[in-house]
Amino acid sequence: MSADDIDCGVNGMSLHPGEFSEAAEAVPQDWASLARYLARHGTVLGPSPPRQFAGGYGNLNYLIEIDGKPAVLRRPPAGPRPPGANDMAREYRILSSLWREFPLAPRAMFFGDEAGVLGAPFQIIEYRPGIVIRDSLPPGLAGRPEIGMLLSRRLVESLAALHAVDPAQAGLATLGRPTGFLARTVEGWAARGGAVAELINPHALSEVVAWLRCRVPADVSPCLIHSDFKLDNMILTSGTLAPAAVIDWDMGTRGDPLWDVAVLLSYWVEAGDPACLHLMRQMPTAQPGFWRRHEVLAAYLRLSHRAVGDFTFYRVLSVFRSAVVFLQLYDRFRRAPGPNVRCPEFDALGRELLGYAFEIIRGRAD
Repeated sequence: MSADDIDCGVNGMSLHPGEFSEAAEAVPQDWASLARYLARHGTVLGPSPPRQFAGGYGNLNYLIEIDGKPAVLRRPPAGPRPPGANDMAREYRILSSLWREFPLAPRAMFFGDEAGVLGAPFQIIEYRPGIVIRDSLPPGLAGRPEIGMLLSRRLVESLAALHAVDPAQAGLATLGRPTGFLARTVEGWAARGGAVAELINPHALSEVVAWLRCRVPADVSPCLIHSDFKLDNMILTSGTLAPAAVIDWDMGTRGDPLWDVAVLLSYWVEAGDPACLHLMRQMPTAQPGFWRRHEVLAAYLRLSHRAVGDFTFYRVLSVFRSAVVFLQLYDRFRRAPGPNVRCPEFDALGRELLGYAFEIIRGRAD
């Protein structure tokens, strides 16, 4: 029996009854302003009222109707944004052409950058129905090793398929700056770490950054990369769990494909990992059946026909990135407290992840 023959047993099920935010927790938008703006472009908003999708700590996503058909409106969160993140213009550029070569990319339909409409740039993209699995498998799928194996394989296959796309064929030959990509990535995350330095062990920060700077791999032939590829950025078809879409492309670029693999593995927790990795609560990979991290890497290298001598640099940089992301989220929360009850714990989580990156450098973790 192949993995594609597995009966996932999810037909007709509402796997995530919390797909949408409660009305009291939703971030309001000026829908009347949007309706007037779209009308000037010959498009009708509605008639159904918009609903905000639940999940995530970054961009805001709403199910809307455009000319009576479902679509998704995306916009950045309020307040200052880290450099390179929440970039609606970049995402629109990618999704307006990538769908032709990579069918899992939803098609971008509209981009608006007039601040007076919603207060920030926004875009409207194609709606792909399906289910999203976040930090745990839903009832009916949990405890079934064949589901973990199936999802592992489909994640790796989808990532390898993305990296096989010719950027020129997708109209993205000039996207990003692939020369010196990894060196800039190190410096970018070092700068972001420095911006929250008061929350960080200064010795661990300086040691990790110095170690990374001394070990930046040489540039490789660049490909299109997602930069935040993980399970909850994939919409799955109800019933078969086949990939229906890959979403959240606001950090997409051209660069080293192993960075995409490392980012995926930074979320890939195993049962015996330290508590800080489990506390990230990003993917259910510690449950039975999911591949181990080394199996994911081996499968990707086999499918992509790539090679890597030492993956440690990528691993350390991706864990360091996770540490800084959670510290940024905590810093944003303490400056403007919001309803997310998990944000207060991100201070300790970020520091512990930085310590974990330090342990990898010392050969005491992987």
